[in-house]
Amino acid sequence: MNEKIIKINNKSDKPDNIIKNNNLLIDKCLEIQGKLPSFMKDYFIFLKGSVASSSRLAYLEDILFFCDYLVSTEELTEATKVSEITIEEFNNIKSRDINLFLGDFCCRYYKEKEKTTIIYENNNRALSRKKSSISSLFKFLYRNEQISENIIYGLNPIKLPKPQPDAIKRLDINEVEEMLEAVETGKGLTDREKIYWEKTKYRDKAILALFVTYGLRLNELRELNISSFNFSRGEFMIYRKRGKEVLMPINKTCEKVIKDYIELERFDDEILDDETKDALFLSLQKKRMTAKSIRELVKKYTSISMHTSRKKGYSPHKLRATAATSLIENGFSIYDVQNLLDHDNVTTTQLYAAHKRNVKRDIIKNFEWLDDEKQDDK
Repeated sequence: MNEKIIKINNKSDKPDNIIKNNNLLIDKCLEIQGKLPSFMKDYFIFLKGSVASSSRLAYLEDILFFCDYLVSTEELTEATKVSEITIEEFNNIKSRDINLFLGDFCCRYYKEKEKTTIIYENNNRALSRKKSSISSLFKFLYRNEQISENIIYGLNPIKLPKPQPDAIKRLDINEVEEMLEAVETGKGLTDREKIYWEKTKYRDKAILALFVTYGLRLNELRELNISSFNFSRGEFMIYRKRGKEVLMPINKTCEKVIKDYIELERFDDEILDDETKDALFLSLQKKRMTAKSIRELVKKYTSISMHTSRKKGYSPHKLRATAATSLIENGFSIYDVQNLLDHDNVTTTQLYAAHKRNVKRDIIKNFEWLDDEKQDDK
């Protein structure tokens, strides 16, 4: 049987690839919802209207995981599969039951796969996310008058480590320069890597330049299209989390590296599929680059600039941190940087400001109460 072809009837201003990716997330959400109990239907509607599709999927995955736990332990439900769990059984769940799930089971659990035992461990950040998802569900069911008690106030706190500015991983300015030199000249690449570099050097340079200039998230860069750019107006469109559309000004450096890539290296439209013709960054297989291939590309070039192994190279998110700290060190305010990087909270941006080196020394050095002559007289 032939696979069903899905076509997008797109009447919005967003490009087809953005619409398609969002629909894939929605399909995954619907698949999980089909496995969960029917009494959660109102909660599904609540999630649909209150959070982004990616967050909605994360919540549903955590809730399915919790329900699988209920079925496997056989203590809080008589159901043999998740969809058979009843609202009456949920109404009998107490804070202690969830605390045991989070504090005992989730920290370390096992799954048997054929002849292999897989050990899973969750750190406090992962546990906190699961707690947030489950709390959201129970809070809604109580507010929706489906359960009689709001049990979330009895959940144990989960302590998260306070972010430390000194722990922020990013490239120094000289390392950024060395990274861009590597992608421009091939310096530091192995003979095998140079074979691919000859075919992708303009593309790779454009990717790295966009990351360190704008601090783009990986998916924001991956989903860029040729039609995203309006060079005559000096701007381009990116699609952020929660469906936000943002126009960005483009500087001369990024305009040049992108035009060089399009004119000198990118495949001609005539040999591309209709779905791929507008995609900006393409693989050698003539498809839009995957998130994995972009991560590997960034790891390779950052490892060269830091003189370390490929495994210890940085992720795209570290280039986002590089952009943030570089902008702040060059005198831009944290509010400007917050706006550029799309941080929800300015406290996130403040971490990068606190990372500025020698800031105390610079303040004191330029804040003398006595001039040199008066100090010499003493």
